[in-house]
Amino acid sequence: MQVIPSVDVQAGRSRLVYWPGAATGEGTPTDRPERIARRFVELGAPLIHLVDLDGARAGRPVNTAVIQEVARTVATPLQVAGGIDGPEQIELAFGAGATRVVMPLLAVAEEPARLAACIAIAGDWLAVGLDPRPDRLREYPWRGAPPTLADLVTRLTDAGVHRFVLSHGGSTPDLGLIGQAAAGGAAEVLVAGGVQDLAEVTRLSSAGVRGLILGEVLLAGRLAFQAVLAAAA
Repeated sequence: MQVIPSVDVQAGRSRLVYWPGAATGEGTPTDRPERIARRFVELGAPLIHLVDLDGARAGRPVNTAVIQEVARTVATPLQVAGGIDGPEQIELAFGAGATRVVMPLLAVAEEPARLAACIAIAGDWLAVGLDPRPDRLREYPWRGAPPTLADLVTRLTDAGVHRFVLSHGGSTPDLGLIGQAAAGGAAEVLVAGGVQDLAEVTRLSSAGVRGLILGEVLLAGRLAFQAVLAAAA
């Protein structure tokens, strides 16, 4: 299972200050996304996940200069979320240096033409973000009865989506729901957040999760990146 550091970007800076030596009082704190990305890549990160918080509010990528700077600083693939609501936004993100993008379910849930246009541009580098909790799925403006998670994943994979990013609102990831999303192995499942200890990392790895996206727990030093890598192996 890949361990993927995540940086929330707001007004050109990381929303959280990263202090790599917080536990020992060493190192230099920084809120520069490219410096944070470089440090994690030096530690072995296979991918960096950037969340454009301003872009999520605007409905289009806003922190493109940050994406460009991170892409120039590290050779590692860069996955961008926030404001990726259609094919035009995907082109903006790719033009800035993103190699993968994450779209919210709301952008494509009932719009197969938009989804097809996004897949035509991004192909296998497109992911759809899902909050798999049944109460959250019911909140979407479905034209008919809301689908089950299994039906929704089947519908999206049949349309050409090969990657999902599952979030849980900060709560502990539900292995049962993750299993529904991963059933059949037709798509790669990544889990975002909700992990507070190494035992949970091991359980997710054993459940077949392909990637674990972690932000605050790494940036705040509550879990050491190397220890998470070992637990995910």
